[in-house]
Amino acid sequence: MPRVSHSSNATPLSLCQLPAGAVGRVCELIGDIQFCQRVREMGFGESTFVTKVSGTGTILCQVNGTRIALSHGAAKNILVEQLARR
Repeated sequence: MPRVSHSSNATPLSLCQLPAGAVGRVCELIGDIQFCQRVREMGFGESTFVTKVSGTGTILCQVNGTRIALSHGAAKNILVEQLARR
């Protein structure tokens, strides 16, 4: 599977591992070309900030001011670095 990554010192987590209420920055998309293109079109491009609102089975998150629900399978293929709370 193709991988697109950006260097970072933080250990990436899958979006489903990000705690509810936490903010992360997308650092890598894992999957086939069609999946990666589809989630980029939804707003989950590399370096995008995403807030996990809730969920374990279905993941509700906010990206670019829009709330989006993702399946657990899709969320596990979006890797994020959790950002420190200010």
